Amino acid sequence: MSELNHEQIAQRLQHLTELSAALNGLEDIDALLERILQTAKNLTHADGGTLYRLNKDKTHLEFDMAINDTLKLHVGGSHPHAKDMRSIALLDEHGNQNLHAVVAYAANLKQSVRIANVYEADLFNFSEMRRFDELNGYRCQSLLTVPMLNHESELIGVLQLINAIDPQNKQITAFTDTDQGFIEALASQAAIALSNQELIFQLENLFESLVNLINIGIDEKSPNTGRHCQHVPELTMMLADAVHRSQIKPFQHFRMTERDRRELWMAGLLHDCGKITTPVHVIEKSTKLETIFDRIHLIDARFEILRRDVEIAYLKNGAQHDHNNTSSLAAMQAELAQIENDRAFLKHANIGAERMSDDDQQRVQKIAQRSWVDSHGMRHHLLNAEETENLTIKGGTLTADERKIINNHIAVTIRMLEALPWPKHLKNVPEYAGGHHERMDGKGYPRGLRGDQMSVQARIMAIADIFEALSAKDRPYKTGKTLTESLDILGKFALNGHIDPDLFQVFVQEKVYLQYAQKFMDSAQIDNVDETKIPGYSLTRSDPV
Repeated sequence: MSELNHEQIAQRLQHLTELSAALNGLEDIDALLERILQTAKNLTHADGGTLYRLNKDKTHLEFDMAINDTLKLHVGGSHPHAKDMRSIALLDEHGNQNLHAVVAYAANLKQSVRIANVYEADLFNFSEMRRFDELNGYRCQSLLTVPMLNHESELIGVLQLINAIDPQNKQITAFTDTDQGFIEALASQAAIALSNQELIFQLENLFESLVNLINIGIDEKSPNTGRHCQHVPELTMMLADAVHRSQIKPFQHFRMTERDRRELWMAGLLHDCGKITTPVHVIEKSTKLETIFDRIHLIDARFEILRRDVEIAYLKNGAQHDHNNTSSLAAMQAELAQIENDRAFLKHANIGAERMSDDDQQRVQKIAQRSWVDSHGMRHHLLNAEETENLTIKGGTLTADERKIINNHIAVTIRMLEALPWPKHLKNVPEYAGGHHERMDGKGYPRGLRGDQMSVQARIMAIADIFEALSAKDRPYKTGKTLTESLDILGKFALNGHIDPDLFQVFVQEKVYLQYAQKFMDSAQIDNVDETKIPGYSLTRSDPV
């Protein structure tokens, strides 16, 4: 092939410029590599080309893609990848550089190799190439092998071109110095583009690892909350994918790209990151009196003191009067029975599993007024004000102040996330993660947003957060509910303005609840759901686009 004129060189430079712009816009690695190889072939009028990439251990060159016009061969890139292509070792069995294979030679020495006729060259072992020729009725003649080096001169891969074709007479010719220069420039551009893609990939992985690091910290602090942080993102994506597939009118325009999915997944991972600031004794409060330990044991000890004092008073009275008073004995036994009855009542009230009636709350306050005497002779109420407040909690185990501490985690989550300089493709993470405790009727927290003020993603996460909490069996303050029980409660939430009723429709209709249950719930919780009895759900409802 004759050397190029100025016009041809200008055309090649234009090709390189266009490729450089295209490489910056390509996110798909396979598409990027295919564009590189095709451009290299076009620049040099090569009949075929092969691209190898350095493996993670940096010990082998892995076959990635091959194109050959004569053989109508195209593997890798936009076509299926080859499964029977062997990798090329960069070191031999003794640990020395492999300089026998031309591709390994170019990679190890970071030098281009240009050969006019491989059948006349004796520097390299071309046995594999000759075997390929025999099997396919082909003849490799001219060869150009160029290492792909990034901006730090690190090896990324190797680009190999075969059989330069003279555009005038269509005969195989040798690659020229000019060909080599252009391909080296292209290989450098390509390596830098690949390095940038790899760097972006590594940074995204690093960021996700840091997010998981936060969740590990929460997990160590509270194993139950840690599992919640793992399960909610999974359920969020299950429901989001179902909404993506849905044909009902409210979601006819809801579609998610891979970037959208990654953004929502990241929000799911971070939705409770503020809990890293929540005290353990509040998160893990399994009974009403629990702080660092369950203070019911202190109250139990006071009841023992009451028993002791009643028995001592009876014995003293008998010793002073020197007779067996039947009425005194009966009075003592009645008082001891009342003590035991009150003690059992407080133990049951401390569990907090049932909603407390007004009568039971009044009984706690009455018991609190009993007095006991300590070892210093000081008299105290049986329950102090703080213990009384805890034991009269209407539902659950948290006081109003403790509930505020728990609820504050979402405000902390929002502050933490809004403080980060999010890239464009993750800019909605704070909104998605920060809205999962809002309600459709505007009665949620922390901002009191209504449904129309929230994204679909935030509303999806609200359902995922509630359903996970209802079905979780590992909470210290509750047992895991069955599918039927969980859907019954969630359905009532759809009716009372708590969650999005249209999303709940998709949740049930697409069997998202069952998909989640089969992956995360205990088999004993997975009962046969009668969807006709789920509040807020209609089997006959159909709003196709």
